[in-house]
Amino acid sequence: MSTAPLPEFPTGFRWGVSTSAHQIEGATTADGRGPSIWDTFAQSAGRISDASTGEVACDHYHRHAEDVALLAGLGVSGYRFSIAWPRVQPSGSGPANAAGLDFYDRLVDELLAAGIDPVATLYHWDLPQPLEDAGGWLHRDTAGRFAEYADLTAARLGDRVRLWITLNEPFIQMSLGYGMGVHAPGHLLLFDAFPVAHHQLLGHGLAVAALRGRTASPVAIANNYSPVRVLGGRDADLAAGAAYEALHNRLFTDPLLGRGYPELPGFDASVIRPGDLDTIAAPIDVLGVNYYNPTGVRAAEEGSPLPFELVPLDGYPRTAFDWPVAPDGLHDLLGWLHTRYGEALPPIEITESGCAYDDAPGPDGQVSDPERIAYLDGHLRAVRAAIDDGVDVRGYFVWSLLDNWEWAEGFTKRFGLVHVDYASQTRTPKSSYTWLRDVIAASRPGSTR
Repeated sequence: MSTAPLPEFPTGFRWGVSTSAHQIEGATTADGRGPSIWDTFAQSAGRISDASTGEVACDHYHRHAEDVALLAGLGVSGYRFSIAWPRVQPSGSGPANAAGLDFYDRLVDELLAAGIDPVATLYHWDLPQPLEDAGGWLHRDTAGRFAEYADLTAARLGDRVRLWITLNEPFIQMSLGYGMGVHAPGHLLLFDAFPVAHHQLLGHGLAVAALRGRTASPVAIANNYSPVRVLGGRDADLAAGAAYEALHNRLFTDPLLGRGYPELPGFDASVIRPGDLDTIAAPIDVLGVNYYNPTGVRAAEEGSPLPFELVPLDGYPRTAFDWPVAPDGLHDLLGWLHTRYGEALPPIEITESGCAYDDAPGPDGQVSDPERIAYLDGHLRAVRAAIDDGVDVRGYFVWSLLDNWEWAEGFTKRFGLVHVDYASQTRTPKSSYTWLRDVIAASRPGSTR
């Protein structure tokens, strides 16, 4: 970690943290909430590494006032949270569940009272189970149901949410949930999962139209990006790198910005109907960029069902997830987006960036996490360098405020600025929380650096 102060960020730069509903809320049967695909997935033996569920998680549903106080103490100007579709529409269709929306109504008002912009994500992977039973994102009708849900939610909250995000990481939902089967709903379809990509993007476009009819607040999508590092100089390795870049980084960005889908081997494009690409390319105000690490790629062995093989990258420190800590990847990614999409690229906000480490309280009860501080320091410098290069980046949201239920990893991975004792639900700010609080305070106009 550099010992030098961080460079100054532009006036109005949005400092924030992110969470998601299923990972922190708990209260999975409160207020009429219905089951999601993650409730079902977690009940299946062997799916979650520690056999836990999100039934309680961080109990944020009951402790949200305490968590808003933590946000206020941190000094963030934005809080990105997600809304649980099954809490708003337990069956995935029909009228809104008013009791479920009441929770988000209270949360939004508390955030505004604390001077924090509510940044609401409509879909962070918790599809209502009845929609999955009807085909899930493989089924075109789910895109229409998503737009109806967006309309119902914005009708209640649209006057106060400051930024709407339609989907979180549709690539991960497609690849891990439907392609590789390691996330909910657990399908192993490989390239036959392409309808999931298209129907998510179609749902995004339909939701953009619904939101525009309910609110004047800006609208975004949050994509997961991973710059590709090709290992090996053979033509086959270069082709494998290009294929993976098209799959991971372009499949969910090219059509958003009016370029249509990239050519990919094995995808059946018959699900695309006339007018779909125009719907998907509805203008957005912000592109959310989620970044964790680059990906090493080389040509796959003969007979592999995939045209590429993912391989570890050497020469970087590793997180508890064994991900390389590579701030240079974030700088490269932002430059790639800026160069590839040019004037079609809307302003960017980093909507997730963070790291998991095995944080635990010391003998004094405090939680020291110098690795996370070094991670944030490096990645913020990478963002500032990209801004200096002409990339329009307007915010940075740390993943995450709280240690939480980390999907298929259960409670075994800790990403939070705040340590959570899951038995007692005690929250303990880590040293990274204090460090970021001071960084944010120093960025305010009139501060002494």
